[in-house]
Amino acid sequence: MTSRIETDMPENWMAEGPVLLSYRQHVATLTLNRPEASNGMNIALMRSLHEAVMRCHADPRVRVVHLRGNGPNFCGGGDVREFASKGERLGDFLREVTAYLQMAVGALIRLNSIVVAEVHGFAAGGGGLGLVCASDIVIAGKSARFLAGATRVGMAPDGGASVILSRLVGFRRAADIVLSNRIVAADEALAIGLVTRLAEDDDLAEEARNSVLRFANGAPLATAAAKRLLWTGLGIGVESCLPEEARTVAELSATADAREGLAAVIEKRAPLFTGS
Repeated sequence: MTSRIETDMPENWMAEGPVLLSYRQHVATLTLNRPEASNGMNIALMRSLHEAVMRCHADPRVRVVHLRGNGPNFCGGGDVREFASKGERLGDFLREVTAYLQMAVGALIRLNSIVVAEVHGFAAGGGGLGLVCASDIVIAGKSARFLAGATRVGMAPDGGASVILSRLVGFRRAADIVLSNRIVAADEALAIGLVTRLAEDDDLAEEARNSVLRFANGAPLATAAAKRLLWTGLGIGVESCLPEEARTVAELSATADAREGLAAVIEKRAPLFTGS
């Protein structure tokens, strides 16, 4: 198939909404756009994220996807307020929510394009940490922070993190990060292999852009093949594991503990879990 003629003019593919997507010179810039909610993933954002990734899949001109977030944080994870508002219907609601997230993560991994994540502030939960895990290259600011966060609200990790994280940092470190819900600072994230490299906060955007342009100028067929071989070589079988991850999250979200966990986060108090 013949590619369309390249021009230097940017193309706005998704110009408004919870996800923005623009294209210019082989680079698709995908921006999470709920800054007032730390780019927390509600159902509208997850639908738009899946749409944006599939739009990148559909255009053979795209060699790099530059993944970033507007506002003070890359992504704060799931939108706990929207989740809490569902009450006892949360389990059914999250079946749809996680389906969109799992599809987006699987599509990012399958993209021929290199996915470069630019991470600032917090990258938390299946939205933040999951997208970091699913990216090929991660450039983080020195003040960036990473948090699994799921079990503290009575849920399980999603966004592929339950599968990919241990392959990136090792089982023991992954278990500690997921089960303790401690905050991982940027320098530790670099040391354990969660991120590719760090940049000074003020230089982060420029450093990420320079990386994006280097990949955009590479040999596209060879780069796509190398990406595929690297993911295959990890022996992950990510997509085969995603349905079980999604089922587990939906089942746990239907419990009283999950509702209590969400309420505790919103009310800024310690949760009281009962195992029900």
